[in-house]
Amino acid sequence: MTRTDSDIEASSAPLIDHLIELRTRLIWSIAGFLVAFIFCFFFAKQIFNFLVVPYQTATIWAGIDDRQVELIYTAPQEFFFTQVKIAAFGGFFIAFPLIAAQIYKFVAPGLYREERGAFLPFLVATPLLFLLGAALVYYFFTPMVMWFFLSMEQSGTEEGQAAIQLLPRVSEYLSLIMTLIFAFGLVFQLPVVATLLVRAGITSADGLASKRKYAIVLAFIAAAILTPPDPMSQIGLALPTILLYEVSIFAARIIEKKRAEKLGESET
Repeated sequence: MTRTDSDIEASSAPLIDHLIELRTRLIWSIAGFLVAFIFCFFFAKQIFNFLVVPYQTATIWAGIDDRQVELIYTAPQEFFFTQVKIAAFGGFFIAFPLIAAQIYKFVAPGLYREERGAFLPFLVATPLLFLLGAALVYYFFTPMVMWFFLSMEQSGTEEGQAAIQLLPRVSEYLSLIMTLIFAFGLVFQLPVVATLLVRAGITSADGLASKRKYAIVLAFIAAAILTPPDPMSQIGLALPTILLYEVSIFAARIIEKKRAEKLGESET
């Protein structure tokens, strides 16, 4: 297949034009992130209270919902920097559609028309799958993890038993939930990555299926690296990863089937 003038809009543009275009896209991306960062920092406490809801859910599951949820900070600047982290994380999350759009606008002129059409669904699927992973963390996985940790408390009512109560630091709780959201959001990109590799001809559905046993081992290794060192977190991430790998194989078979049908139509 040869490229034509109608296929590529600006492939012959001078290097300086590409650099100017790149600078423009970077300025828009950074400006969007800064605006979103300031917005999130202004509402950082409200966002943190929203992120504490899974902890409150865990206290209900543990049967101690009559106790007020408390988090502490042990350094004067700790909660301030926690709010900065919230603003940075939330700012990037809000600005991602703008950043992705700028990346697409920079790359699109060098793509075929059919390549642009194939690229757009992945651009939409990426944030949606990340949101799906984040929702799973927020509504189920974090409450389950916190319930597991709360179950280790001791009331101290029995003779010879010390009273042991969970009082998380704000920075450590935020790190925990941000790590889980990032880990699940990253894992939920597996179907996108796999289908892109299949479209590029780097792998195939049969190739993915033949490496299933290695994928299962890698899923547990990745879960051990990305999650806190407790079995609940690791199993909770590994199982969705394996399920998403199976979804990737199914999506790859659909892509190959459509490719075969299109090839058959072109030959007839």
